Amino acid sequence: MENDKKWVACWGNATSIHDQTEMHFAKNLTVRYPIRMVFSGSALRLHFSNISGSEAVHFTASIARSEGKRRIDPDTVIPITRDGEEVLTIEAGEEIVSDVIPMDVRAGEYLSVSLYMEDYTDMNAAVLITGCLSRGYYAYGNYRDQADFKNDDGRNTHWYYFLNTIDIYTDSTNRAFICYGDSITAQDWPDELAQMLWKEGHRDVAVIRRAISGTRILREYSCITYAAYGRKGEFRFAREMETAGADTVLIQHGINDIIHPVGIETNIFRPWSDLPKASEMADGYARIYIEEARRRGYAVYGGTLLPIAGWRTYADFREKLKNEFNDWLRTTDLLDGCVDFDKAVRDEEHPECFRNEYDSGDHLHPSLEGYTAMADCVMEALFRK
Repeated sequence: MENDKKWVACWGNATSIHDQTEMHFAKNLTVRYPIRMVFSGSALRLHFSNISGSEAVHFTASIARSEGKRRIDPDTVIPITRDGEEVLTIEAGEEIVSDVIPMDVRAGEYLSVSLYMEDYTDMNAAVLITGCLSRGYYAYGNYRDQADFKNDDGRNTHWYYFLNTIDIYTDSTNRAFICYGDSITAQDWPDELAQMLWKEGHRDVAVIRRAISGTRILREYSCITYAAYGRKGEFRFAREMETAGADTVLIQHGINDIIHPVGIETNIFRPWSDLPKASEMADGYARIYIEEARRRGYAVYGGTLLPIAGWRTYADFREKLKNEFNDWLRTTDLLDGCVDFDKAVRDEEHPECFRNEYDSGDHLHPSLEGYTAMADCVMEALFRK
C-alpha cells in the first residue's frame, strides 16, 4: 500500500458488560449505527467485540451510505465479511476484525453499519454512550440491507452492541486521539469535542472514546448478584489502547475509586477496604496507564476529577482524597500535561461544587453545558495553541 497512507481509527468505543445480573438475548433484530466519517479514504475495516459475552454470537452485518438518521441508500450496501464469510462469529471473550472493504469515503459523510441477529443472540457485549454524534436505531425484522425500518417499527438506542472500532485507510497525516474514562467520558463531552474540532478546522484528528460507566482504576465488581459496571483499568487499558493511528490519550478516570466504597454494613459489595489512598491511585495510574501509553509511544494527558459535593456518598474525606489526586495530576512530571476539567466546571466560591448551570442535577455528572465546557477546556489546552 502507498507510503503516504496508513490505517487510522476514525470511530471507536469501548465494549463492556450490558448487565451482569441477568442475561439479555435478542432474536430477529436489526440494529443500525450512523457514523460520521472524519477522514476521506479508500478502504475500511471494522472491529467487533464479544469481550464480555458468555457465549459465541453469530450475526450478519453491512455498511452503506446514509440518507438521514436511520435511512440508508440500498444501492450502496456492502456486506461485511471475515475470511470471506458473511456470517460473523465471535467467540465469548474474543474480538475480531473484518476483511478490508474497498470503499471511497468522503470526510463529513455518514455511513451506517447495520447488524442483523437472526437467531437468539447473547447481547451482553455492549456499551452505553451519549452525545450528539452517538445514537443508534433498532427494529425487529431483517432490515440489514433495507433503506429504512418500515412504519414506526424503529426505536432509538444509545447502546452499542458488538461494533467497537472503525479504521479507515487514509492520509498518513491523520491521527486518532483517545479519550479514556468512565461515565463522564461515556457521556457527551467527546462528541462535543469532535464537533468543535470539525468546526474549527482540525480535520486531521478523530476522537476515539474508550469509556465504560462505573469503572475504577484499581477495583472491579465481579459478583453475579450485583450489577456490573465493567472491568478495572488493569484489564481494560492495554486492550483499549490498541487503536490504529493513535498518538495521544487523555485519561479522565478515578472518581469511582473514591465514591463507591461505603462499607459492608451498607453494601456488602463495596467494602471500606476498596477505598484507596491518593498515593495508591497515583501509583496505579502511573503503572497501568502512563507506562502502557509510553510503551506505545503515545503522548499522555491527565484530566482532573470533577466536583462531587451533593452526590449521595459525598463526605469530607472523599473531597480531600479527590483534591489530593487532582493535585498529583496537576503537578506530576510523568504526564505531558493536565487538562483541568475541575477548574473549568467548578463554582469559584464553592469549588467542591459544580457551577449551577454545569450540574446535571445528580452532582456527579455535568449538564450538557458542563460537557461543552469540558470539551472547550480540551480545545484550549491541546488544540488552540
